[in-house]
Amino acid sequence: MNDQMITVGAIVAGVALLAVVIAASMFAKRPRKINQAHYQAKWQDLQKLLGDQATWPLAIIDADKLLDDALKAHKYKGKSMGERLVSAQRDIQANDDVWFGHKLRNRLVHEHDVKLKERDMKEALLGIRHALKDLGAL
Repeated sequence: MNDQMITVGAIVAGVALLAVVIAASMFAKRPRKINQAHYQAKWQDLQKLLGDQATWPLAIIDADKLLDDALKAHKYKGKSMGERLVSAQRDIQANDDVWFGHKLRNRLVHEHDVKLKERDMKEALLGIRHALKDLGAL
């Protein structure tokens, strides 16, 4: 009888431990693997746009799109990139810099005659690049 009780106890303990492991894995936020080579190639392509001031806006727009693709790949919730950025804010360290880049992208797309300064272009791209690194894309 003692051996049966020990066996039953061991089985119950094993099932309980398995349930805890399964529950922990379901609730733990694990970063999803994304194709770093793809993002690195895209980032290198958009860096080629930095040689000419006329293509700086396109570089910012492309960088913002690349970040949005990374957010989607990580399955952050939201109907818009802004909503996905809010969902990802705990995983991105330089949130203010990222938002600066995203807002600058929106100004470039929606407003006419935006005078883009080199300092603003660099700040936007550095913020987006940092977020891409935080997400494991670069």
